[in-house]
Amino acid sequence: MIDKLRNCFDEMVVYKDLKKSNFFSALSLPSFMRDWLLKKFEDENGRFDSDELLRFVRTYLPRKDDWTAIKNQVIIEHERVKFLAKVSVDIDIKTGGVSFALPDFGLTSKDTIIEDSVWQTCKDDLVRGRETWGIIEIGYRPSDNFNTEKSKEANRGKIKLTAFNTFCPYTIDIEYYKNARNEFSASEWLDVLLGAIDYNANGYSLTTSAPNDYINKVDPEEKKLTMLTRLLSFVEKRLNLIELAPKGTGKSYLFGRVSRFGWLSSGGSMSRAKMFYDQNKRAVGLVSGNDFITLDEVQTISFTDIDEMRAALKGYLESGIFTVGNYEGAADAGVVLCGNIKKETMDSDGYSNMFKELPSVFHESALIERFHGFIKGWNIPRMNDDLKIAGWALNSEYFCSMLHELREDMSYRAVVDELIEVPEAADTRDTEAVKRISTAYLKLLFPNVRSPGDIASREFKRYCLDRARKMRDTIKYQLGELDEEYRGKNMPVFGVRPD
Repeated sequence: MIDKLRNCFDEMVVYKDLKKSNFFSALSLPSFMRDWLLKKFEDENGRFDSDELLRFVRTYLPRKDDWTAIKNQVIIEHERVKFLAKVSVDIDIKTGGVSFALPDFGLTSKDTIIEDSVWQTCKDDLVRGRETWGIIEIGYRPSDNFNTEKSKEANRGKIKLTAFNTFCPYTIDIEYYKNARNEFSASEWLDVLLGAIDYNANGYSLTTSAPNDYINKVDPEEKKLTMLTRLLSFVEKRLNLIELAPKGTGKSYLFGRVSRFGWLSSGGSMSRAKMFYDQNKRAVGLVSGNDFITLDEVQTISFTDIDEMRAALKGYLESGIFTVGNYEGAADAGVVLCGNIKKETMDSDGYSNMFKELPSVFHESALIERFHGFIKGWNIPRMNDDLKIAGWALNSEYFCSMLHELREDMSYRAVVDELIEVPEAADTRDTEAVKRISTAYLKLLFPNVRSPGDIASREFKRYCLDRARKMRDTIKYQLGELDEEYRGKNMPVFGVRPD
């Protein structure tokens, strides 16, 4: 299969050796940046000069602690400095001026400027999203000392952007990606996806040293599919999921280190202002500009105002619209709750009250009902060396860019609407949840499907509909544990239109 992968995806395949090499782990780089570097420095046999790569990292990937030295170079020494960074752009409505911010270094747009000549050359890349990764070059525009006091403020010294090259050096060809899927069987494609997110597919067939360990009883394909279920919110807009899993199964890594399009919040405090809209700063929150927001270690998260957050979440999870004061906004980010689970709860396979340890903000059925599905994270093995990729695999940065692009494709939902047979009087929220999850599975596992006839009904049922129904069914059962009104209400019996 490796030859097939390299032939199909050519330069988008890199050699990853997470099992033996500690080089990149020592640099603490996210997967998408690591694979970008591998693509830049590896030869056709997967070898790279570690000294050369390290020199590049030291030159172009400064740490936060280096920011004072960079400012000295730019402002005092009047040098231009080039490095890799995450950039956001602000266009002033009143003046038409354009400025930028470097959020990782604390540089805000009030201290910067992008002059018109530079803006014209790089605007197409910079306006693609809320934040954009790229190689930036910055310089300094000093203040004009001959201006009046009033105009001094408008023309005070500012850091200026002098050049920008996008982090994505290739053309996104989503149609090529879709067509390439035709070359792989379903089981091969699962392995391709796992490699893209840094996992060794063969490791899922191995047993643990403890013969009675629960995970040894789980079918290897089920282990793989459960792991890949975490990617559903990467590929489908406003897909809201809950996952409970044992410690050490890689939740934080996958949601926080693999894709540059999402946001991971681990514990601590979360406010409505940070999540949705800050009235004081007049700035949108995390749901705007991210594909998904993951609240990790959700048991340890506190909310500044529970009632305020619950009301905002309910509105957003239902419609994608949030209202804060007089501001109404809309966003496409899915919300994912991740938490750890006790062994005795895990052994119940979901048939106990699993949400009792969640923060009190989630102890309301009307809120939980708005989450589309549940991921049984106990079907994922604890991370070990045998699960780390050591071989040729899809570039993580390229792969996550494909998932990001697939979010915009509405044709998959049209296919799902035709394939799924909905029984009479089915609950609307159940139907929407099952269809949305099925659509996400279809995009992830069968991106080559363009019409209902492109996928066998048995494959759609097995890999999309049945899994979506089970994920929703767990939410349905938990609703009954939270609220007697929902107790005993069964899932609608969805069917698949025959071939």
